[in-house]
This record gives sequence, structure tokens and C-alpha cells, in this order.
Amino acid sequence: MRWLLTGATGFIGLALAERLRAGGQAVRALARASSRVEALAGLGVEILRGDVTEPRSLQAAVEGCQVVVHLAGLTKALDLTAYRRVNALGARHVARACLEARPRPALVLVSSLAAAGPARAGRPRTEEDPPVPVSDYGRSKLEGEEEVRAFCGRLEATVVRPPLVYGPRDREFLPPLFRMARLGVVLKAGFGDKRYSAVHVEDVAEGIRAAAERGRRLSRSGSEGIYFLADGVEHRWEDLARAAAEALGARARVLPVPEAASWLLAAGGSLRAALTGRPVMLSLGKLAEIREAAWTCAIDRAVAELGFEPRFPLGEGMRQSAEWFRENGLL
Repeated sequence: MRWLLTGATGFIGLALAERLRAGGQAVRALARASSRVEALAGLGVEILRGDVTEPRSLQAAVEGCQVVVHLAGLTKALDLTAYRRVNALGARHVARACLEARPRPALVLVSSLAAAGPARAGRPRTEEDPPVPVSDYGRSKLEGEEEVRAFCGRLEATVVRPPLVYGPRDREFLPPLFRMARLGVVLKAGFGDKRYSAVHVEDVAEGIRAAAERGRRLSRSGSEGIYFLADGVEHRWEDLARAAAEALGARARVLPVPEAASWLLAAGGSLRAALTGRPVMLSLGKLAEIREAAWTCAIDRAVAELGFEPRFPLGEGMRQSAEWFRENGLL
């Protein structure tokens, strides 16, 4: 079976490519002209240059594939328009290319918990809950889901929504967390309780594979064909900090930062982005997510329908990740 991965040079994409190649699957990657593809080439992945925002480049990439996994997307952007161009319209272009291919491949859209929105304390989100995204990023990812849903009935498509993803090659979450843990102080936005679902990147990769092979398909309405992928545990921010510190052989305490200070930092990030034209991770838009008390989700459906069994509890996943960062000189 031949798989096409968009966003294959990214954090999750590389983990999925490794898993598929280890299982003997043929893998094709759509990569932008500026993307480095040495790691993929080393795995024996076929490389095609293209971009999900350029529909013509997708036609040749999709042909001859039985499964397309759409991972490409923006996690930071200057505004909603920029998010939509990649996260929403990109999903539409990929879905249309799948529809026009012969034979038509199954499509797995990798979305995000941000598309569903935050949870209430003590009640993780389920796939049946109506989506209420609170950020431009989350809104654009939900719009991407709706773009794919528009092709239902003609195209077999499934959506997976990971929460916080960590592991080797992570460039966004673990580097600052490890730096703070080594210094002995991990900052926390606000004084209230904060809870998160998390998942190791290798477990996400396995969940995507299972969704492609055994997942139910989207319909015009309802939540069928949508799956949360997480480790099944609600983690306090203190738990994440402690696991990171222990993985490094360090000790760290959590220092709450007042919401006003978080707002000032985010405002500064947004101002810098506006002046330089380069998006930053900590912005006023991102603050809308950071201020929420719970980003948690239930995985009962993935367990029951996909046979999803996460292998990495938080402590083990952090230790494995820290070892990779240490071996690659990134600590």
C-alpha cells in the first residue's frame, strides 16, 4: 500500500513516516521546495515537491496512493487569513485532489484538540461535544475539518484530533519546558489549576495509522469518523513540569505568573510579529488558549473503534524524549 504524507518533514510527519517504513509500507512525501528532506530520503521515502496551497502540485502526488494523510498546517501565523490559507483551504485542496484521483484514496486529516475547544474541569471533551474553538488557530483547523466534510459521500475521510504532542524532534513544547526545568523554575500562566491531555508522538503516529486502516468515515453531520488521540490521563501543569525535570535528573518548582504578566508578554509577542512580519508562538491569539483551565479529551472512542493503545505514559515518554535531545546535543 502506498501512502502520501503532506507535512512529512514536520514533527509528527517524520514519526509517521518512520513507522510506516518500518512496517514495509511505500511512502510518498509532499514537501515544499524550501523543506529539508534528508531524514525522509534516508528512510527510503519518495519525495515530490509541492505545496498544499498550490492545487496543481497535488494531482501527481495523490495519484497511485491508497491513503493520504494530511498533516501540513500552520501552528503560528500573523492573522486568521494566514491560518485559513493553509489550514482550511489547504485541506480543501487535498480533499479535492483525492476526489479527482483514480482510484480515490482514503483521507486522514490530522486536526487538533484546538478545533474542538477547551474542556470543563473534571469533564474531558468527547467527540460528540459541539466544537467551540477559542483561537484563530483552532477556528482554522475546524474550518479545515468542514472543508473535508463537504466532500463526504464522494470521499472516504477520517479526522484525528491530537492534544499536546511531545517527543523526539519536538521544536515547540519541549525545548522551553526542558530549559526551564534545568534552571529549576517552570513558569505557569495564572494561579488556578490547569489540566492537559498529552500524547507521545509515536502514539499519535500509530493512532493515525489505525484511523486510516480501521477508522469510521465522516458523514455530512455528526461526530462519526472523528477521534481524539491522547494517553488517557489528565495531567496538571505541575505533572508535566515534574516529569520533564525528572527526565533530566533535575528538580524544579512551578512558579505561577499573574495573568496580567502573561498578557504583557503575549502583547509584546504580537507587537514584534506585526513589526517584523514574522509570527511568534506566544501572541495574544495564543493567550486565548493558554488562559483556559482545561485542555483535556477522552479517548474511549479511539480505544473501542481503532484498538488504540498508547504505549508511552508521561514519565517514560519524557525520559525517552530527554534522551533523544541529549544525544542530539539539543539540551
